[in-house]
Amino acid sequence: MRASNIRKLSLQVAFAILFPVSGNVFAGDSILLQSTTSTANSGLYDHILPVFTEKTGIAVNVVAVGSGQAIRNARNCDADVLLVHAKREENSFMADGMGMRRYDIMHNDFIIVGPYTDPAGINGLRNAKVAFGKIAKSKSLFVSRSDNSGTHIREMQIWAQTEFDPLPDSGNWYLETGSGMGATLNAGIGMEAYVLTDRATWIGYAGKSDYKVMVEGDPEMFNQYGAILVNPEKCPSVNTRGGRKFVEWLVSAEGQNAIAAHKRGGEQFFIPNSREETRSSPDRQSMRTSLSK
Repeated sequence: MRASNIRKLSLQVAFAILFPVSGNVFAGDSILLQSTTSTANSGLYDHILPVFTEKTGIAVNVVAVGSGQAIRNARNCDADVLLVHAKREENSFMADGMGMRRYDIMHNDFIIVGPYTDPAGINGLRNAKVAFGKIAKSKSLFVSRSDNSGTHIREMQIWAQTEFDPLPDSGNWYLETGSGMGATLNAGIGMEAYVLTDRATWIGYAGKSDYKVMVEGDPEMFNQYGAILVNPEKCPSVNTRGGRKFVEWLVSAEGQNAIAAHKRGGEQFFIPNSREETRSSPDRQSMRTSLSK
C-alpha cells in the first residue's frame, strides 16, 4: 500500500470517530475533507453533512485543523477536498498544481472582541489597523492563536500594516496560545485580553461572559471560505469522483441553502456566495445586513 494511502486510511479511521456522520461511513464511498476549525466548531458539518450523505451515499470524514495545517496535509495527499479560509495560501496551492479548481463557497467576517472595560479604547472602531495600534501602544493584553490558521494569517497581515511588531513582546502583553479558536477565546476571556476571532466561532461560543464585539465592519476583515478539489495528477489516491460530487453539492442551490439555514439565535454563521462575484472589500453595512438575515 502506498504511504499516502496508509496516511489517508489512518486519518479516516481517526476522524470518523471524532466527526461521525449518519450511517456507516465505510458502508459505501467516502471522502476525506481537510477543513479549517471554524466550520467544524460552528456545527456546520453536523448540519449539512447528513443531508449530503443521505442524498449521495458518500460519507465525509472531516479533519478539522488550522487552514495552514489543512493545506499542508493536502500537499501530503492526505485529502480529497480542502475547505479553508486563507486565500493567499489557497492561491499558492493552486499555482503549484495541487488543486484542480477552487470554488468560493461562503463568507463571514473577522471581529475583535474584548472586555467591557476596554483598556485600549477601541470599542466602536471600524478599522482593525487602528485598533491594533491602540492595543500595542497601550500594551493591553492581546491573545493570538499563533498557529498558522486562517485567522492567525489574517491577524499577522493586519499587524504588518501597523508600525508595530508584536512578536518581540510575546509573553508580555502579546500572548500566543498555539491553539484553536475556542481555546484561544477561553484564554483571552480568562485574562481579559483582546482576541481576533471569526464571527462563526463567536456566535457559537458559549462562554462570552462580560465580553463583546469591539471592532467590526473593516473590509480588511472580510473572510472568504473556499473549497478546492485535490489534483489526482499530484495525488493518485484522491477520490476525485466523490470529491467532485461534494463540491458540486456545496455550490448547488441545495448546498447553498443548507449553509444559509445554519443559524443560532437568529444569527447566521456563514453567508453562501458560490454564485456571487467575490467581493474583496464589502462595506460594513453589507456584511452586517447579510449576517443578520
